[in-house]
Parts: sequence; structure tokens; C-alpha cells
Amino acid sequence: MPIPSWNSQLGLKVPTVPKELPSMEIEFKPPTARIPGYVPMVIPPNNLQTPDGVEKETTEEKPVAPKVDIPILDIEMPLPTAEVVATATYAAVAAVATTTLATPFFDQIKKKLQKFIQGKIDKWKQKRQKKKDSSES
Repeated sequence: MPIPSWNSQLGLKVPTVPKELPSMEIEFKPPTARIPGYVPMVIPPNNLQTPDGVEKETTEEKPVAPKVDIPILDIEMPLPTAEVVATATYAAVAAVATTTLATPFFDQIKKKLQKFIQGKIDKWKQKRQKKKDSSES
């Protein structure tokens, strides 16, 4: 039996409750990660000593760089090592060779560009002169 209410007297429809939705199950997979691993570094103790019967290795000391004594100024100037001198020599030879070989090519390009640009300037001057002459007469 329906329950009488003021809505039924006015002729209004009573809304019905929708059916319950079916329950949903969500499959949850927790995220995984690959954690980087490393081999632990072994640090020897501070008080490490050589075993009996092991001789100490002899190390050669680097020769002291030669120096030039400037007597008037009382200054000692260190001279560059052979490696530094060799590197600077190679760089200087390469720069001079490149410049020597490239100069003729750049000279030719320079001459052609100068002729081309001078021709354009001469034509511009002639056109300008013609405009002046035509405007004066």
C-alpha cells in the first residue's frame, strides 16, 4: 500500500531510488622498482703494515725543472719542460703552414670580391649621376 503524501495529492511523481550498482573489485598491484646495487668498497685500515720479507719499492723522483738565473733582477725563471716546448712547436708549425697555404686562396677571393663590389659601386654612381642630370634639366 502506497504511503499517502502531499506529493500524491498534488499529482507529482515521487522519484524512485535507482537500483544499487554492482560492486566493483579493483585489482591493485603495488608498484615495483629495481634498486641499483653495488659492490661495497673495501677500505684498508689505517694501521696496515707490510708483511715480513717484502721490500719497499723505490720510486724515481721527477727531475727538478731547470731554471735560469737573471742576475740583474735577482729572479730565477723556470724553463719549460721538453713536452711543453714540443707541443708549442707543433702548434706554431701547424699555424704557420696553414696560413702559408691558405693565403693565396684568400687573396684570389679578395681580388674577385673587390672587382665585383667596385663594379656595383660604379653602376650605382652612374645611376645616381643620371638622376641628378635628369632632375637638373
